[in-house]
Amino acid sequence: MATIRKRGQYQWEAQVRRRGYPAQSKTFNTKAEAEAWASMIESEMSRGVWLSRGEAEATTFYEALTRYEEEISATKKGAGPEASVLKTLKHTDLARRPLASIRSADVARLRDEWLKMYRPATVLRRLAVASHVFSIARKEWGMESLSNPVELVRKPQPDNARTRRITIGVAPTDISAEENATSDRGAQDGELERIVSASGSALLPSIIWLAVETAMRRGEIVALRWEYVDLKRRVAHLPATKNGSARDVPLSSRAVSVLQTLKNAQECVIGTEGSDAADSGRVFRIRSDAVTRAFERAVKRARKLYVEESAGSTKRPDDRFLIDLRFHDLRHEATSRLAAIFPMHDLTKITGHRDPRMLMRYYHPRAEDLAKRLA
Repeated sequence: MATIRKRGQYQWEAQVRRRGYPAQSKTFNTKAEAEAWASMIESEMSRGVWLSRGEAEATTFYEALTRYEEEISATKKGAGPEASVLKTLKHTDLARRPLASIRSADVARLRDEWLKMYRPATVLRRLAVASHVFSIARKEWGMESLSNPVELVRKPQPDNARTRRITIGVAPTDISAEENATSDRGAQDGELERIVSASGSALLPSIIWLAVETAMRRGEIVALRWEYVDLKRRVAHLPATKNGSARDVPLSSRAVSVLQTLKNAQECVIGTEGSDAADSGRVFRIRSDAVTRAFERAVKRARKLYVEESAGSTKRPDDRFLIDLRFHDLRHEATSRLAAIFPMHDLTKITGHRDPRMLMRYYHPRAEDLAKRLA
């Protein structure tokens, strides 16, 4: 039976006691709200569908995010990037509110605010993490009564799919003899050649060529170990990948050459220093985020040098050359190149895509290349 009593000058407390259920109480600003809540709880108990809301009402979104980071996110391979998303969610106004008080309208307002500043794909990643927090709280943390407000919100459509292809250098045979005689080698170089030349990192050039030859992800390249590289068979084994399954990556002649050069250099260092300079067998002793930063710096330097060279000649710099280029574009480029060699079912084994539809997002053939295949 429900009991409504006044507490102080502006608060009303509702209490519900029913045999077989723990006593429930909650304070409201008006008597009408207290009566409505008590009526709802009594109805649920009578129908046998009542679930305790106590923990969901006592746990803030911030506390749930912290627990999720410690218990769930820490076990994921993508714990690093997800930590950044969790940090962003902790700084929202919703983080201070109890989980049970967050409604879909609140999430929708937050979504609209984010869309004014970020791309849809970024907003989708944040909403996905928030949704998983609510799901874990309901399924594993004893908050069965908690609904997931993120599930009811319209999701933005991603419009930032990458179709960037790498500009290939012009070979001497593709230009006239007069142009070949008057132009320097740098003018014939493509984007990758210029980035490699402008790089201040000792490892980045090898990483770039390996990425564009194998279509391996940045994390897979950084985690590569010598014990899984067979240069005689020309195969690199990846025991743990992003999608959780292992795969073998065939190595081109250029990829083998890059790895053989690295191996020889590391063996020389070990021989002269008498220590394990190979860092427990890793091929590249560098972090993933360091690769991205080094690549971005090299692109900026290469673009600056290209503009300076163009200013000293009569040629106008190409507005697209060395612009809007990311390290992950190398995987797109490699996939598009390999697609001209291997059929789809073989290509999925090389790139590690389980879904052919996802693979198609990485395949961007040039129209001129397709035209050459026409009769």
